[in-house]
Amino acid sequence: MKKETLSILFLMIFSLIKAQEKTSKLITPPYLKIGDTIAIVAPAGILKNREATIEKAKKLAESWGLKVVLGKNIFQQNNHFAGTDIERCEDFQQALDNPNIKAIWAARGGYGSVRILDMLDFSKFKKQPKWVIGYSDITAFHCHINNLGVETIHGMMATSLEEKPEEIKQAIASFKKALFGEEISYKIKSSKYNRTNSSKIITGQIIGGNLSIITSMLGSKSEINTANKILFIEEIGEYKYSIDRMLQSLKRAGYFTKVKAVIVGNMSSIKKNSTKWGSSIEQLILEVVPENVPVFFDFPAGHEADNRALIFGRKIKLAVGSEQYSVNFTD
Repeated sequence: MKKETLSILFLMIFSLIKAQEKTSKLITPPYLKIGDTIAIVAPAGILKNREATIEKAKKLAESWGLKVVLGKNIFQQNNHFAGTDIERCEDFQQALDNPNIKAIWAARGGYGSVRILDMLDFSKFKKQPKWVIGYSDITAFHCHINNLGVETIHGMMATSLEEKPEEIKQAIASFKKALFGEEISYKIKSSKYNRTNSSKIITGQIIGGNLSIITSMLGSKSEINTANKILFIEEIGEYKYSIDRMLQSLKRAGYFTKVKAVIVGNMSSIKKNSTKWGSSIEQLILEVVPENVPVFFDFPAGHEADNRALIFGRKIKLAVGSEQYSVNFTD
């Protein structure tokens, strides 16, 4: 093959790679500014006797110069849920469609988001993206919206303000930074369980959320693709065998085949089974995730008071050190 032909072929391949990188970059919704409006809605669990909590969340946002509207059905009650599926869907849909609303903040998680996911029409949202914020059960929205090509914020919800004020300072600060487009970076003390490879710098989009919800998305249009990305997981209130089963499901589905790294957040309130599992939760995870995949533990995000904000779908730079690892969000 002639040298000129090789050069042209190389340039074509390089251009294709750069084009692919460009198209894989997710859309960043407009950052909030003073005077913008956010909506607090309840797409999942019931908000029983929590009017004071929602008022506290409203005042927090207002102290940042934002206007706040509440979903009209936010305090509805329908057994486990904050209203019927139709009522919860109505509030979320109105927030998606209203051009004056710049962010949708989940009041709480629990369970129920998946029940309204396919009832929602995202056509207007895709034309005018806005931030969707929450964690836990809200992972269903993160997965779905990231697949639509839009970034989301994995962060505190309104009910997070029920925690002790001194314990949620960093969660609030990081949430505000994410909303207003300030620089976000974290330095995390290295766990003795961290598994690294020769790479000192790992880059890739961070996606994921609650392990149970990620697993429940398998086989649907909301299933995430972890290839060349960094997967974040957190969980609460599960048995170790249940966590192992979910991780094994993800492994069989190819989630760890091309993933660049795994970051593990809070693994909270792990239940004790009558038959002991026999190893730590860290060892359990390391046994499932292939040996060539770096795994980093103790990231402060999930079902604890110190729940730092993450921008899902955003490229991060993960720098590996002996005493700590750092996570920096890049444009």
